[in-house]
Amino acid sequence: MNQIIFNRRHPEYKANIAGWERARAAYSGGEEYIDSALIRHISEIDIEFAERRRRAYYFNYPRAIAQRITQYVFATEPARYNASTELVEDFDRAGHRTGEVMRQLSTMLNVYGRAWLWVEAPCFEGRKSLSEAKTQQLRPFCRALAPFDVTDWSYADDGKLQWAIVNERIYCNDDPFGEAFNVRRVRLYCRDSWKVLEATPAGIVEVASGVNPTGEVPLIPVTEPDGFGLFSRHWFEDVVRISEAILNNESEAQMNVVKQMFGMLVVSDAFFRGARQLAEREGSGFASTVARSAAIVESAEEKGISRYISPGGVASSVIRSENLALKKELYDVVGLAVQNQSREAQTAESKEWDFQNVCQFLTARADILEQAELSAWRLMQKFDPAVKVPELIYNRKFVVRDLTGAISGLLQLSTLSTQKEFAQAVEKTAAELLSAISPHGKAPISGNFSANNKQNKE
Repeated sequence: MNQIIFNRRHPEYKANIAGWERARAAYSGGEEYIDSALIRHISEIDIEFAERRRRAYYFNYPRAIAQRITQYVFATEPARYNASTELVEDFDRAGHRTGEVMRQLSTMLNVYGRAWLWVEAPCFEGRKSLSEAKTQQLRPFCRALAPFDVTDWSYADDGKLQWAIVNERIYCNDDPFGEAFNVRRVRLYCRDSWKVLEATPAGIVEVASGVNPTGEVPLIPVTEPDGFGLFSRHWFEDVVRISEAILNNESEAQMNVVKQMFGMLVVSDAFFRGARQLAEREGSGFASTVARSAAIVESAEEKGISRYISPGGVASSVIRSENLALKKELYDVVGLAVQNQSREAQTAESKEWDFQNVCQFLTARADILEQAELSAWRLMQKFDPAVKVPELIYNRKFVVRDLTGAISGLLQLSTLSTQKEFAQAVEKTAAELLSAISPHGKAPISGNFSANNKQNKE
């Protein structure tokens, strides 16, 4: 058996792997990412760049954006009617609830534009009692996979997966007295079978195989249909680029502050020549490097006065202003600008447009996640007919308005007229507004809204 199956990479995988790795690094942040993202100036010497790199800090906007989208979508937990409590509480057979696994999928989708849901069931021989099955967790499970994990796949004429390869790196440390080691494996899933292959020093070995009872490849591809799904780059790459520009600008602003505190020495040319000659006669060193940490030499005709110079404060303020503009554009590109702009400075029409922009973005994301989870439940049922496919409802009403201001406005409107029709219209609007907070139940509002307000006024 040859190595081809271990080295196969889908064209989409090869085209996007660099962007995925960069997005993952930006999402992770930390010193390693700063070292890779910080740009060195052409005229910057080693010691200066080393100091700037040590001082650099990172505002992790990519992670904040990816997590914020997920938090908005799951601000209200999806309704899963008639779902197995055991599966809802442990969806991946590792202790994560269904909502947590779907949050993982959502964040992966934000960062990479592609992710997978993997549905499986443990293998066992013979018949098991209900108590044994429960104790050993012999039931289907579902896990979210990043695009790195599924290396190649193929679609059949019916538009469904014909086969797929899942790449695994397993850390084996079962024996506390033995040496720990890494094992490289791949899982090949076909519609009617599966097998696990392992790379060993002696070659490729098949360590397990079996029949696929579902008749489907148990992997659910999840992609964003806009942009990335149309064979273009994922929008998160632009987020990373803008974030890296902010990182580098902020690093420059920080070093400008340092330069203002610690100026650069300027000495006359005559002093410089005399000091160098003295150093050469005595065999001692003399700093002649042009840098912030060394001296600048000028001729006596120009100044002739030794002094310290430093950049003005204007340069730092300009950089900080540029960063504020970049941050605004960053959220605007993603579609979350409403959360970053002053509401007082916007007109009512502008606010409403922003709210609709964010809501439509989140609604589309909720639809993708709902369909993916529903497909996972259906696959689980094919592994185990006892698993019920729940009635699944993701929230489609997102409260992105200024709720306090909206309610305050309704209270003021209710005082303008005592006509019954007007009061009913106010009550209806209030009910619609507050029902967004509790979309799966009744709106927490009394039928005597105007009467209560009139009583309070009196």
